[in-house]
Amino acid sequence: MKHLSPKEAWAWLQAEQARCDAAGLEGPLFVDVRMEIESLYVGRPPGVENIPWYEYPDLTPDPARFAAAVESEAGGKERPVLLICRSGKRTLDAGQALEASGFKDVAHVVHGFEGDLDESFKRSSVSGWRFDGLPWEQM
Repeated sequence: MKHLSPKEAWAWLQAEQARCDAAGLEGPLFVDVRMEIESLYVGRPPGVENIPWYEYPDLTPDPARFAAAVESEAGGKERPVLLICRSGKRTLDAGQALEASGFKDVAHVVHGFEGDLDESFKRSSVSGWRFDGLPWEQM
């Protein structure tokens, strides 16, 4: 699994899309593994697909279900996949589940969308996709 900073991930997405366009292939699948409510109300990068690693009320990951959902959305296991979550922790487990199920090209966004906690226990003030000023949208 590739470990990409938010800025590296954004550059990778653009480069992979251009490479795939030139080859007549479908571009990378960008997956937000947070719960749907997090993705909608906290914000998310544009064009991301929400496939939760776990969902309320269970809050229990099901790696096989997750991998099957990503495979279905990707149209197979050969398509490059980039994962993002709140802080970059859930994507590690989710990425390992994808690799264990046979995905070949998996990357995740280190620090995720909101980044690490600062000394006041707040996010989006030290690191993360939003902190780095990358494109995002909110419901």
